[in-house]
Amino acid sequence: MTIEAMACELCERDGGGLIWRGGDCRVIRVDEPGYPGYCRVIWNAHVREMTDLAAPERARFMHVVFTLEAALRELLRPEKINLASLGNVTPHLHWHVIPRFRDDPHFPNPIWGAPMRQPDPQAHAPGDLAAALSERLSRL
Repeated sequence: MTIEAMACELCERDGGGLIWRGGDCRVIRVDEPGYPGYCRVIWNAHVREMTDLAAPERARFMHVVFTLEAALRELLRPEKINLASLGNVTPHLHWHVIPRFRDDPHFPNPIWGAPMRQPDPQAHAPGDLAAALSERLSRL
């Protein structure tokens, strides 16, 4: 294990509320007020970039991202889904999958900017979203 991997929070912990884990990646729910359904898809092994993966691994990883996106669209009916792979703070390969609603704190701007309104914790609050997502991802 590299020194970088030894100090990586996504190697040491799930990174949020675990929804689903496969052999190569996992899906976690991000607890961010005003953003129901905000998830991350995290590669289990410590790699920094998509091109660190072999082509079949990249295809598998994106298949999980797209399956999650489709499930969130079906369950929450958001205005838009944002997909982002940043890793500037945590250089461990992961994708943010963020359902966006017109009344969320930052819409239409990116969620990492200054908020435009206060979050409404009850807005778009799904039932047992984690269970519904886990069921759909279990088909992978």
